[in-house]
Amino acid sequence: MGQSPFLQSIESFMRVRRYSRRTITSYLYWIKYFIVFNNKQHPSKLGDVEIEHFLTYLAVERGVSAATQSIALNAIVFVKKKFLEEKVGDLKAFSKSSRQRKLPVVLTKAEVSALLEQLSGRMKLMISLLYGSGLRRIELVRLRVKDIDFDLCQVQVWYGKGGKHRLVTLAPELRASLKQQIRYVNELLDGDRENNHYMGVWLSDALSRKYPNARYQIGWQYLFPATRLSIDPESNKLRRHHFDESALNKQLRLSAQKAKIMKQVSCHTLRHSFATHLLQSGADIRTVQAQLGHADVKTTEIYTHVLKQGAQGVRSPLSNL
Repeated sequence: MGQSPFLQSIESFMRVRRYSRRTITSYLYWIKYFIVFNNKQHPSKLGDVEIEHFLTYLAVERGVSAATQSIALNAIVFVKKKFLEEKVGDLKAFSKSSRQRKLPVVLTKAEVSALLEQLSGRMKLMISLLYGSGLRRIELVRLRVKDIDFDLCQVQVWYGKGGKHRLVTLAPELRASLKQQIRYVNELLDGDRENNHYMGVWLSDALSRKYPNARYQIGWQYLFPATRLSIDPESNKLRRHHFDESALNKQLRLSAQKAKIMKQVSCHTLRHSFATHLLQSGADIRTVQAQLGHADVKTTEIYTHVLKQGAQGVRSPLSNL
């Protein structure tokens, strides 16, 4: 069964405003859930009371985390305020999720080394950047060639979580591999230009107007491009998309098994490890906050809990026997 015309119109509304596919999918899920929960009534007929009842249900009956409850709230507020242009109240009369956030899984430095030893070529470079620069998975695959600043040893992250830009550190050890990767991207671009149907890399409408030839220039190409050309579903034009992010976690899990790492390893595990190892080396919490792109330092402070050895740093009496 396809989407309802109402949800289709929301999706079109979000696509025009260049929301990420992930955000669109997430918001549509929670908006549909909210509608079904309220006996399929149109959101324009549902007010603050219905929103608060739904959020309470998610916390009490579904037992969702605070983060999940917050995403559901954001989706509903979006459809009410931005799409329907209706007012929303303070929304304070609902049960907040009490499910505590789990402590992040963090690899030791030895485990990171063992993991990287299982990798080679482009995949090793990508995983090294995730750990070495603390990037989110989607931030990594969306990097353009021009975002690598070799002179200042930094990476420019555009439109990260929350639509924010930031600068993150770049390990000098990756320079040679990155330059080799850029040469590979240049070779791909040369071949793509020979295809009469190739319409260049995707750029936003604003950038396309400002830099009409940029989509064919090396600096604007994805640093980690897909292996083949494909049709852009939005424009129906032949382009080269970025590397498929879902393949990264699969490769990580396989490499973790080979390295005999018993922990659950994902791309975000490397970001957690980056933050924890920075703090271990004496970095200031505000510096780590800026590197990770956290809006609130409280989000970053969770890594200080990981640093405490054992239970709150208490030495076991067994150790004194």
